[in-house]
Amino acid sequence: MKGKRFKPEQISKILKEFEAGKSVQEITREHGVSPASFYKWRQRYGGLDGSELKRVKELEEENRKLKRMYAELALDLEAAKEVIANRA
Repeated sequence: MKGKRFKPEQISKILKEFEAGKSVQEITREHGVSPASFYKWRQRYGGLDGSELKRVKELEEENRKLKRMYAELALDLEAAKEVIANRA
């Protein structure tokens, strides 16, 4: 089961609540997020505002797509090398 997806603005708001003095237990209960996710966000996005966080998320998505494209091209190259080697 896939969990909720939080928008960058929501993550930024949640982290700011923690910085303002709210406890982790209150935040996790109120927003329905696990403590592990909260600490992961805090480690990764601590100190960023909403627009910066949105840009980081976009870059991570682009990076994921590029890695997938590279993997597919590497497989195609290996297959082509194998075909060429078999013909020789």
